[in-house]
Amino acid sequence: MATRTIVVVPYDSAWEQDFLKIKSELEEALGDLALRIEHVGSTSVKGLSAKPIIDIDVVIEDESVFPSVVEALSRIGYYHEGNKDIPGREVFGYEGKEHLRNHHMYVCCKDASELKRHVSFRDYLRAHPEAVAEYSRVKEEGAVLFPHDIDQYIRHKTPFIEGIYKQIGLL
Repeated sequence: MATRTIVVVPYDSAWEQDFLKIKSELEEALGDLALRIEHVGSTSVKGLSAKPIIDIDVVIEDESVFPSVVEALSRIGYYHEGNKDIPGREVFGYEGKEHLRNHHMYVCCKDASELKRHVSFRDYLRAHPEAVAEYSRVKEEGAVLFPHDIDQYIRHKTPFIEGIYKQIGLL
């Protein structure tokens, strides 16, 4: 069981600027290796309560460019951690990014199902304020119920997330 304090806070408009700072560094390092850089996860949805950590998907053409992406990212302090048992997205950790908000960074091929799930879920929430209110409530409740158990916190959110996936045809 993973243990850390789970903090869910109300939406902060600064998250968009935080994302843009990270995106700028990634764009400079990756150039045309990245097709696009997506702000995903809860911090990308206006009004949604979230853990204050930016989630980013770097989208690449296909696996053939991945070694070049790993090399380019390593030059600016990122290191590849594998897919952590989720096919379709490669996880990167980092060092020396104290000037940036904490973030999770993934690299996905443009056709990856995990990328589609991230973007579709984000876009659904952006278009449905009632879902934003309910998801905020679920996340805040989970943080209170399971403040030191990330696995239970995630399990608490799963029925809501899966309900959205069903509505948008991803489950």
